[in-house]
This record gives sequence, structure tokens and C-alpha cells, in this order.
Amino acid sequence: MTSDSPEETLSPIAHEIWDMKYRFKQADGTPVDETVEASWARVARALAEPESEGERERWSHAFAQAMAGYRFLPAGRILAGAGTGRRVTLFNCYVMGVIEDDMASIFENLKEAALTMQQGGGIGHDFSTLRPKGAPVKGVGADASGPLSFMDVWDAMCRTIMSAGSRRGAMMGTMRCDHPDIEDFIAAKQDARRLRMFNLSVLVTDAFMEAVKADTDWPLVFGGEVFKTVRARDLWDRIMRATYDYAEPGVIFIDRINALDNLAYCETIGATNPCGEQPLPPYGACLLGSVNLARLVREPFGEGAHIDEDELAGLVAVAVRMMDNAIDISRFPLEAQRLEAESKRRIGLGVTGLADALIMCRLRYGSEAAAAQAKSWMAAIERAAYLASVALAREKGAFALFDRDAYLASGHVAGLDADIREEISRHGIRNALLTSIAPTGTISLFADNVSSGVEPVFAYSYRRRVLLPDGSDRTETVSDYAYRLFRERFGAETELPDYFVTTQELEPRHHLAMEAALQPHVDSSISKTVNCPADIGFEAFKDVYLEAYELGLKGCTTYRPNEVTGAVLSLEDAEEAGSEAAGQPSLPLDAPTPPMETPAEGGADVVYMKQPLEREQVLPGYTYKLKWPDSDHAIYITINDIVQNGRRRPFEIFINSKNMEHYAWTVALTRMISAVFRRGGDVSFVVEELKAVFDPRGGQWMGGRYVPSLLAAIGGVIERHMIDTGFLVAGEGGGLDVSPEARRSAAMAVPVAAPAGVPKQCPRCASASLVFQEGCATCLSCGYSKCG
Repeated sequence: MTSDSPEETLSPIAHEIWDMKYRFKQADGTPVDETVEASWARVARALAEPESEGERERWSHAFAQAMAGYRFLPAGRILAGAGTGRRVTLFNCYVMGVIEDDMASIFENLKEAALTMQQGGGIGHDFSTLRPKGAPVKGVGADASGPLSFMDVWDAMCRTIMSAGSRRGAMMGTMRCDHPDIEDFIAAKQDARRLRMFNLSVLVTDAFMEAVKADTDWPLVFGGEVFKTVRARDLWDRIMRATYDYAEPGVIFIDRINALDNLAYCETIGATNPCGEQPLPPYGACLLGSVNLARLVREPFGEGAHIDEDELAGLVAVAVRMMDNAIDISRFPLEAQRLEAESKRRIGLGVTGLADALIMCRLRYGSEAAAAQAKSWMAAIERAAYLASVALAREKGAFALFDRDAYLASGHVAGLDADIREEISRHGIRNALLTSIAPTGTISLFADNVSSGVEPVFAYSYRRRVLLPDGSDRTETVSDYAYRLFRERFGAETELPDYFVTTQELEPRHHLAMEAALQPHVDSSISKTVNCPADIGFEAFKDVYLEAYELGLKGCTTYRPNEVTGAVLSLEDAEEAGSEAAGQPSLPLDAPTPPMETPAEGGADVVYMKQPLEREQVLPGYTYKLKWPDSDHAIYITINDIVQNGRRRPFEIFINSKNMEHYAWTVALTRMISAVFRRGGDVSFVVEELKAVFDPRGGQWMGGRYVPSLLAAIGGVIERHMIDTGFLVAGEGGGLDVSPEARRSAAMAVPVAAPAGVPKQCPRCASASLVFQEGCATCLSCGYSKCG
């Protein structure tokens, strides 16, 4: 199943992901890594550096062999950063320090968050430590604005970091179920413009769940004072209704997490990383990697299809060593993060390609047999990982905070096999925690589109349109790894067996069964989304979360297509699709590309380009006159568009005025906005950012509406132009609906089985290919992942 030349056999999308995200290039774009094998070698050499000088070559070769054929996939930060000489962190995500309830601590934490995000790390924060809205602030004679007001500050910081050109931001915000502001926290995402950079989760305690079951009162408390008393079941219904209506907040069973923490004797967890697979203490960091189960299956689709557990154990042992070494060569945004990582050496080894591996072993995702097999594989990975870490401890020493008796008595370790516990007792262990199942959307595409993480296959095949630098485009088919392998072996006319199943055919209980089978052998947590049909009743939806709790899960995230966050790319049901039920796609793979569907609301194609488009000699445009009451002279705003496929999208802007006071900033704004427009992709954020600018001297009333600044007025002109030319869709009240879900326009990726309902566009490439899985939004077309 491996290849001597992986780069030559990559599908176009896998090659593009490698070239854009993981291939090392010089500052001018000249490639340093000539092939994927060269990328493996670069990463392997870097991860072998902590080894003794005489052993480096041997381990470098072993590490490269582990990655060859995409059998082991270090997380994207390691693939992109290791061996480049750049000052980067190899850790994906962090949980930040405790925010003390005073202004100095709040803004010190904001600074630390900004520095961490500047280096590309996603962050998690618990805002339960801040006093509720309206509580008195002693010594100041004022009332507190509450934690949500400070979350707005974090949200603005994250958007600012992103607009400065840094890696996309991702944040997790948590709040305890007994905080007095919990009701406002639950309802926050009802406003489609608020806290868009956050994933939100409620920290649910065991006591609260018991109160829900008993239908008793529940006090909302801060600092020992009861601010309000509610019915526990009413509060639970509020959480469920919000999640049902707009997919947030998620639920984290925080008492269970702390009870099962290997390090409960020396840490307390109050938040997770943005996608939830890593519950972490203050300044904790997650270092991730995944075993690609799909590439380990022998005799696929045959009676004897299996994964060789000896091969699996050997691969896991090498992977653990690679990840342990990554701790030593990584840089950290903050010194506190380095100390935390080095004192505990926690890693998160997980899996990807699970659904494809099950298909290749003739097992239907969600069935009892599939759950049992997945459990067996994860148990084998856990065993091999713990024994490998013990062997490393014998060689290099246990992690600094290892306490033999306390560690062996911890919740998860207490349940390990007796022989593993005996080895730990005798030799210690190198890594405090070892297993975690993280989102793998992008690296799974890079690995030739294996199924992502532990999620089912979303679609066997879909079409993807790629815009080329010269403005032309091409269409290519993207197909699932197991599906493609089956077709290659058995032909395009062969009916798909019943063990081929996609997300659309599964019920929530199937998702829960698979996650529950894996969780006992995962010492951190699992990032997974339980996809629910749009027509699921509210009572049935609530039961998904109750069942997750009863099954022993550490949290639950669902996604139901809804009016606020929209629908995801979906397939017609089997009956409507006809041949899909018989295992045939609605359109044959060699069929001509169907015409692009235009959403009912209209809208123009939004595309992402590797390089800015060249300017045509003549462009259509409009000039708008803007008279700001405080200015003696009008401002003239010219917006020119480029026409593609008969539709207009903004290409450049010119802002002019006789008022020389405005000259410098209008020129700067002209250049910056034009540069953004020419790059394509999601440019509607320009409107959002400008309209959010407030002038401290006060705004003006224009046309019966209050405009907070001249920049906001310019943003309004750009917004109106985008709406009038059909590039964007007007929201309620004549304004632009700028939520990330609603502001994407054209359908750029057409699934082989036609979409039912309105697809959800990717914020980077605008393809109608955004799916919710692994607790994260992931694009099947370009590899974008909200969680990194």
C-alpha cells in the first residue's frame, strides 16, 4: 500500500494541499522540497535532532519510513514547520492561563492570547472566572460589564490578527453551567455577527446532570454568592434549544474530564483547545499526529481484510518517539507554555481514515461489528503507545512531574492492562498523556483524501472547480480513497456493497456508538461531530446529548442544518438519487460537468487565487459620492469589477477627495482594499471591518441612520455596491448578512450526487464543500479547516 514515489501518484487536490500548505519554499516562492519524499526527509531530519549524534541517521530514516505512504501523518504544523529553520511552534493549539477577575489580569491574558495566535496557535479560554454582568466592582463605584463583554474584546483581537495576514484564528470559549451569566453565554451566537471567532462550550458538571434528571432547582453562583436560581431542566433546554437552532454551544462534561485525567494530582482542567479533542490545563498545549488506518489494511475488500497489529504497534512506537522529539525542537509563543509542555510531555496520537479502513474490511460504519473493530484497533494503539513511552522513559527519563503512586491511581491509567501498569511502576513513563483523536480534514486530503479522523465518509465523489492564475478554470473530480480503490479493482459498473455508507445515511446513534467504542482507549478526548438531519425533532435531539453523557463521553458536538448557520453540502437521499442506492453515483465520473447552480438569493462567484489576477485594460465600475457632515469636501469612491462567468466581483477601489487631511489614509485604504480584492476569496470582511470602526469624537446621522465613523460610511458604500452588483446578498433591514455562513455566494464545487438544499460555502475558496465533522468546519475542496 506504500509507494516509492508518493508525489507522482498524488491526486491533484492532494498535490495542491502539499504545495500550498506543507511544501517548504523560499521567501520568493521557490520550492525547496522538490517532492513529497523530500518533505518527509526534511521533517524526519528535524525530529531526529534530539537523538544522540550516533543515532540520528538511523532514527531519521525510521521517521521518514513511518511517514512514507502516508501511514503516519504528523499534524500540519509539524509538516509545515519542522526543519525549515523558521521560528515557529509545532504545537497546534493551546489553553491559555487563568483569567483573574481584575483588569490587569484580563488584559495581560489578552496580550498572551494575541502573541499565541500571532504564531498560529489556536487557543482556549475559560471565562467563568470573571464576575457576572452587573456585579459591583469594589473601589471603583461601577458595575461589571460581565465576561461576554470581554469575550467581544478577544473576538475583535482575533479578527485583527487575521486581517493582519496571520494564520486564521480559532478560539474556544467556555463557561461553567453555574455561572450567573450562563444564559447570556448560551444565547450569544443567536446574533450572527457576535463572537464569530469563537467556538463556545458549556462546562457541564455531574451535579448539574443529576439536577436535570431530577428536575430540581439550580443555583447560579459567583464568589460564593447566589445571584439567581433556575430550574436545571429549563437551563438544559436552553442549551439544547440554542444548539438545535444554531449549532452552539457544545457541551463539555468537565467533571468527567478531570476525574479521568492522568495528571489530576497536579492540574485542573477548565477548557479545551478549539475543537475539543484536548482538554488542557492553563498554558497546556497539544501536539498532534495521526495513524492512517486506511493505508494499513491488508487484502482490502477480501474475506481476510485486516490490519496487521504487529505492523500497527511498530508504527505507533516510532510515531510516539517522533512526537516526543517534537516537544524538544518546537518553539513556544510564551515561556509558560514551554515549561508546561516540557514538564508533562503530553502528546496526542490519534487516527485518521477510520471509515475507509472499515469499508476496506467490509464493515458498515455504526454497526456493532464496526464499533467492535474500531475499539480493537484503538486499544492496540493505546497499548503500543503506552509501552513505547515506557521504553522512552527507560532510555531518556520520565516526564518531570511523574509521581509513581499518584499517576498509577489516576482515573485513566487505573483502567489500563495490569502488565502496562507494572511497566509504568517499574520504569516510569515519558509522556503523561498519549492519545487523542483530532480533526484531520486537511492532512486527510493530503493523504489522497482518506476519510477524516473518526468521521464517516461524507461523499464518495464530488467535483471541484479550480481557478487558475490566468483567470481560466478547470474542473476535477475528488473521490474518497476507499471508494476509488474499490472502483479501480472492481470497475465502475459494480454495485457498491452495503458496507459503503455515508454520513447522510447514518443516524445520530451510529455516531455515538462509534465514539463511545473509542473513548475508553483515548486518554484525552475525541473531536467528532454528530451530524443530525434537519428534520430531527427537538426532543430526539436533546436525547443525543443525554445519551452521550450516559455512554461516558467527555463532551458532545452536533450539527443540524438550520436557518442561522445554514446547510452543509449534502447528497440527495437514496430514493431520489436513484442509482446512488444501487451504489452508482447520480452522474458518472466521466460525465461532463453540470452547470453551476446559482443560489436562490443570487450572488457572484467568490474564488481564492494563489496569485492576484492581472488587470484587464477596461473594467466596468461605478463612482459614488459620499458627503460626510464633518468634511468640507465630498469623497468620491470608485469601485471597479471583474466579470467572470457573466457575474461581477469587486477588483479594485479608488478613494479620492479634495480634502488633503484625508489624503494619506485614503491612499493607504485604496491600496490595501484593492490588494484584498485582487486576491479573491472572502472579501466581504472588508465591509464588516470598516463598519465596525467607531470614531471617538462621535459619528453622524446619514439617511436616518447613525453611522459611527467616516470609515464605516465608506464600508456602507462598498456594501451597497456589492449588493447592487449581485456579489453579496442583502440581509434583514437592508443590511448585509455578514455571518461567515451567510456571506458566501456561488456554488463552486458540485457533488456528484446533486445537493439537496442550499450548500454551505467555504470561507477561503467559496466552494460549496464545507462540512461539519470532528467538531470543526472543514472544506472538502481546498482543505480549509476552521480549527487549524
